[in-house]
Amino acid sequence: MRPSTLLLFFCLIAGVCAAQKSLVLIDQDGSGPGGSNQMAMLSLLQAPQVQVLGITMVTGDAWRDEETLHTLRMLELTGHSDVPVARGAVFPLVRSQKETELREAIDGKVTWLGAWGQGPATLVELGNGAVKPVTSDHLEAHGPYAIPPMPEGQPTLKPIDEDAAHFLVRQVHAHPRQVTIYAAGPMTNIALAISIDPEFAALTQGIVLMGGSLNPQTDDPEFATSPRHEFNFWFDPEAAHIVLRADWPRIDVTTVDVSIKAPFTQKMVDDIAKAHTPVARYIAAWSQDRYYLWDELAACAWLDPTLITKEKQVYMDVDLNHEATYGDTITWTEKLKPSSGVRLVHAQVDLDLPRFQKMFVDLMTREGAN
Repeated sequence: MRPSTLLLFFCLIAGVCAAQKSLVLIDQDGSGPGGSNQMAMLSLLQAPQVQVLGITMVTGDAWRDEETLHTLRMLELTGHSDVPVARGAVFPLVRSQKETELREAIDGKVTWLGAWGQGPATLVELGNGAVKPVTSDHLEAHGPYAIPPMPEGQPTLKPIDEDAAHFLVRQVHAHPRQVTIYAAGPMTNIALAISIDPEFAALTQGIVLMGGSLNPQTDDPEFATSPRHEFNFWFDPEAAHIVLRADWPRIDVTTVDVSIKAPFTQKMVDDIAKAHTPVARYIAAWSQDRYYLWDELAACAWLDPTLITKEKQVYMDVDLNHEATYGDTITWTEKLKPSSGVRLVHAQVDLDLPRFQKMFVDLMTREGAN
C-alpha cells in the first residue's frame, strides 16, 4: 500500500472513531475550586469515549458568575481549554431567598442553602470504610454578582456570549438525537431551553439528572428529618417539574439514596495525587472536602451503566405547594400514577462501589486531554 493511501486510510479510521464518540452537554452548578461539581465535569471531560460539546452554568451550590470563573480556571489548569462555557440562570424560576428565609421560621431550618450561604456537611472517616456526616458552620453569604477571592487564580478564558438556554437548544439541533444532557445542578437552564423550544427534549438521546430522593438510609441531617428532600430539586422546584415532564427519550436519575453510598475517601485522594497529571494535581490541590460523590456518580453511571446494581422505575415529579414539603420528590407506581403527564424515570438506588471508585480514580489520573 502506498504511503499516501495508507495515510488516507488512517485518517478515515480516525474520523470514524471520532464520529462514534458519545456527545454530551454538561449543565452544572460549578462551585469551586475543586469539589464534587468540578470533579464531575472532569469525569466526562477525561472520558476518551465522550465529546463534551459545552458546559452551561447555573446558580446552585454557588452563584453563577463565581461558578463560571472557577470552571473556566479548572479547564485551563486541566488541559480542557477548548470547551465552551455559557452562563445561564442566576435565580430560580419562582423560589426566592427571601421566601425561603421566611418559611424556615415556620417549617424549620434547611441544612444546605447553596448560594444563599449555608455551609455543607463533611464526612468523618470512622474506619473500615464507614463515614459519618458532620455539619459545618455557615459560610458567609454574598451577593449574586460578587466574586470572592479565587485561591486557584483568575482564568484568562472567557465564557461565550450566548446564554445557556439558547446554546443548549442550538447544540441539540446541530446534533439531533445524538446528544445526552447531563444536568447535575438545579434545572433552571434546562427548563428555559424547553420553554424556548418544545422539541428540545425529544431531540436528545435523553437526560441524566443528579437529583431526587426516595428513602435514603442515613443519619445525615440534610435527609434524616426529610427523606424526600434533595437540594437540586428543592432549589428550583418549578424547573425540576418542567424537566421531569418533558418528552425525553429516557430519564436517568442519580438519587440521594445511591449517592450517600459513594463517599470520597482520603485513599482515593492519595491514589489520585500519585499521578502528577494536570487533573490529578488540580484535585490534590483543591478538592479538600470529603463528602459524597454526588455528581461524579451520575457522570460515571452514564459512562458505564453497569455500575448501577439496582434501580427503581417510578413516575417522578416535585411538590410545588409552597409549604414545608415544597421541592420534595414525589413518586408513583404505574397503578397509582396520575393522568397528568408524569414520566417514567430510572431512579438509581444502589451501585458497585469498588468498581465506581476505581473508575473515578482511573479517569482522574488518565494522561492527556480528549
